[in-house]
Amino acid sequence: MSSVADLKKTALDHIWFHVTPPQTLRSEKGMMLFKEGKGCYLTDVDDNVYLDAFSGGAFVTSIGHGREEVGQAYAEQAGKVAYVTPYNFAAEPTVALAEKLSELAPGDLNRVFFTSGGSEAVETAMKIAKQYHWFNGDQKRTKVISRRGSYHGSTFYAMSITGASHEYNNKIFSPLVPGCLQVPWHNCYRCEYNLSYPSCNVLCVEMIEKTILHEGPETIAAIIAEPIPSAASIYLPVDEYLPRLREIADKYGILLIIDEVINGFGRTGKMFACEHWGVTPDIMTMAKGLTSGYAPMGAAIAGPKITERFESRGGREAGLNHVISFGGHAASAAAALKNIEIIETENMVQNSADMGAYLLEGLQELKKYPIVGDVRGLGLLAAVELVRDKKTRQPFGPEDQMPARFNGHLMDLGVLARTYQVVEFGPPLCAGKAEIEKIVDATERTVKWFCDEVGIH
Repeated sequence: MSSVADLKKTALDHIWFHVTPPQTLRSEKGMMLFKEGKGCYLTDVDDNVYLDAFSGGAFVTSIGHGREEVGQAYAEQAGKVAYVTPYNFAAEPTVALAEKLSELAPGDLNRVFFTSGGSEAVETAMKIAKQYHWFNGDQKRTKVISRRGSYHGSTFYAMSITGASHEYNNKIFSPLVPGCLQVPWHNCYRCEYNLSYPSCNVLCVEMIEKTILHEGPETIAAIIAEPIPSAASIYLPVDEYLPRLREIADKYGILLIIDEVINGFGRTGKMFACEHWGVTPDIMTMAKGLTSGYAPMGAAIAGPKITERFESRGGREAGLNHVISFGGHAASAAAALKNIEIIETENMVQNSADMGAYLLEGLQELKKYPIVGDVRGLGLLAAVELVRDKKTRQPFGPEDQMPARFNGHLMDLGVLARTYQVVEFGPPLCAGKAEIEKIVDATERTVKWFCDEVGIH
């Protein structure tokens, strides 16, 4: 058997890790190898135990680690039939899952296109929107509006509408998909207009209408939005924002796509985040919490407004001109059904609401420290924004190496989170008070330590 050192070397030599630069991976805490997980905790190959305050590292493992019944459901289905092509075949669990998602989804969303993950779900939603308008004779409707600060995935179209890392996308991968229009987002802490709510009259959403009028409504196919941009610092919209977005889309015949890939399946204290604001999209995307990472799967779901338009057509063009080889994978569908069953029977959505409120209450106490500029969150989705100057909201610079140092200290205290300028938390929905208190305590201790490190008191 390979030693731990050999295993780590092999990983670094042969795995092309996503996003993280090689030099970071080869640093002391740059790469971690895990051998076991149980509930909210992960154990690495050196037998260190960590509280996973970020659900596997990307808001994924909503039900927690090590749920054997999900693996058993997958294995049992794989032993029967694991895969059939999604062109015109389906297996029983895929049918059952589509029906279940139709029951859970808001409004009349009831037709599911399965994918392998979130990026593909977004790609699918975009193509559904364009083909829908093509059926209506609106071939000019090719443009899509998204918000700066958003994250919608890493496939080419999804990357082109993503605002969170747009600088890198433009620099490295240009030209991106044409017709992708980005507008300011609902970042009240760092408003691009230097305004304050409510006197701003929610200018950020009103500028979306102005963009539509400037471009020509007849050229806009869709608006896409995460209710809470979770991979970009977890800024909550004000109450009027999403309902107004729905009104604007309806006014100009534009489809509204709500991206629930991260927000969905109880993360925010409701099954889907858009339910907090009473908004039903035309198309909704989902992934991550759909299977809690026990199997790769995503989906886009639409309602009769769209699907009846497809069914009214004749011939080959009546089908969505799009295919994902592993869409609706039977064994993954079985895992998803068991995952959703656990979420429902163990009341995890309500637990997310309750423990999320407890987490936010604890983190709010940290605003007494000079480097904690803002604390925000909803359900088990929370953020602490760190600043060098609280009055000017000046962020820490590269010379401070804040993300790596802050994250490293949290790890030393046994907590895994994600830190950029913002420390993001999204523990599994099974987290209890003990886990929440550990997160708050470790964060406070790290804030105090970093204040000393940078000499801010």
